[in-house]
Amino acid sequence: MTVQDGVFPFFPQKRTPFIFDTQSIEVIIIFLALACTFIIILPGIRGKARPFWLLRVFTSLFIGAVILVTVNFTSDWEVGYISANTTYKAFSNAIVNVDIGLWVGLKGINITLKGNPVVQKNETIDYNEQFHWELTKLVDHDYYESLENGLPNPILYVAEKFTGKSPCTLQSQYRVCAYYTSALMWLAFCTLANLQTSSSACKTVEYGAYMILITAAFMAFSLLSFGTVRHATMCSIKFGSLTLRTVFGGSFWLSLGTSLLCVLIGVFLILMYRIKPKTMKWLLT
Repeated sequence: MTVQDGVFPFFPQKRTPFIFDTQSIEVIIIFLALACTFIIILPGIRGKARPFWLLRVFTSLFIGAVILVTVNFTSDWEVGYISANTTYKAFSNAIVNVDIGLWVGLKGINITLKGNPVVQKNETIDYNEQFHWELTKLVDHDYYESLENGLPNPILYVAEKFTGKSPCTLQSQYRVCAYYTSALMWLAFCTLANLQTSSSACKTVEYGAYMILITAAFMAFSLLSFGTVRHATMCSIKFGSLTLRTVFGGSFWLSLGTSLLCVLIGVFLILMYRIKPKTMKWLLT
């Protein structure tokens, strides 16, 4: 596949390399706008509880934003990189040096390919291709589209491992784990105790603390669900003598950290209610 005036001939328009997920930025902006709104109304709240109330609101917004973004928009629950010398396209023995990346999310995979250097063999090697698995045959559909578009061999090779007809069964393993992980994360979002912790009644705050612990439990179960895929037998993705291996990515560790934060908040509120009820009442008035 050659470049003509900066446009790849198999594509209807020039392909732009992936930089960041604009949908994630939109969700973050929405939550930041909500946070700014609460800061604006803060002077109208009476009592000593204003800083504590604002802290609770910010914490709830942060946990909600993490759940929404990691479930719907991120592709780095599991990531892998490799630099290899490999063939670039079909019917050619030309060897190129490239960085190949595999990004696994809850809705599909992203495969990145970038040349070292980017321009080799008079071509610009800089790709990011997404393959969805929300439906059973969607990865296969995206894969056959990639074949028609004439994508480079390394992308097609990795994508083929995730097709339904592949003996590796990677698609079914990841898709099932991602399905349950997504469902449990949505349950965690539903149990997020925003209203329960906004009342001035100590008993209501205790109930809210229990709900936050339930949120943490659902998030922990979702992480366990996703982690089980690594215990299944995996096909090797080899480029010559090198093997592309994956590790847990940023979204996984961010979700784990957020679940631990929920545990700390829940335990702290329960202990404060049990041991220092007067202090708790002073914070809420």
